[in-house]
Amino acid sequence: MDTLRPGASGADVSKLQTRLAELGLPPGKIDGSFGPATEAALLAFQKSRNLLADGVAGPRTLAALGLVDDGTLPSAIPQVSVEKVCVMFPHTPRPNIEKNLPFVLAGMVNAALQDKPMVLMALATIRAETEGFVPISEGQSRYNTSPGGKPFDLYDQRADLGNSQPGDGAKYRGRGFIQLTGKANYRQHGQAIGLGEQLLDAPERANEPAIAAALLASFLKARERPIKEALIVGDLRTARKLVNGGSNGLDRFEDCWRRGDGLLV
Repeated sequence: MDTLRPGASGADVSKLQTRLAELGLPPGKIDGSFGPATEAALLAFQKSRNLLADGVAGPRTLAALGLVDDGTLPSAIPQVSVEKVCVMFPHTPRPNIEKNLPFVLAGMVNAALQDKPMVLMALATIRAETEGFVPISEGQSRYNTSPGGKPFDLYDQRADLGNSQPGDGAKYRGRGFIQLTGKANYRQHGQAIGLGEQLLDAPERANEPAIAAALLASFLKARERPIKEALIVGDLRTARKLVNGGSNGLDRFEDCWRRGDGLLV
């Protein structure tokens, strides 16, 4: 059974309506036409099961309804090519994309983030954070270094980042494709990708392409639900803020997203 959305019609829609009715969620007349009543019933079901409430019967929703056995989301990975990413990154040297794109895609696959919204989210995040498509370290700025102070001293006592002592700011400054910042993030996501405490001892490894890609995927995975809720309503600003905490690089993020949205089905 394929994904069903408002406006669809046919026998599969009738099956969806019948199942919703069996669950006590009236979809209107069981006529094989996906109209407003069916959408409302489906939204109610999604909310009751803590699914992403988008009013679309995709693989995860259909599996929860018992209408399909496999709830795996369709993968956009096979559609992602160097040529398409070059269009999404118009100012980036092609060799950088050729070298690092395989690491990024492998990281997304390993984190089970292969669907189009999250693949676009990853690529747009990279363009916003490091348009050169290479892992980089954060530079000094007025946001992280006090006038005349030691580099990154404004991060040293940032409890929200898990930093607590002089030197933490510089040691755990932003790195990688996503600019992972703060001791707490290095610990959490280092453990998530199988490095245990190693990343705390050698934080510079966050700039190794394979590790940088895995950290990007881990960070996005931890925020997958709210990111998708923002993307459902086309709120790219909020999706960006969920990763960056602000609007830094928003113009590049939005441009990359829109280019990619037109390239991937």
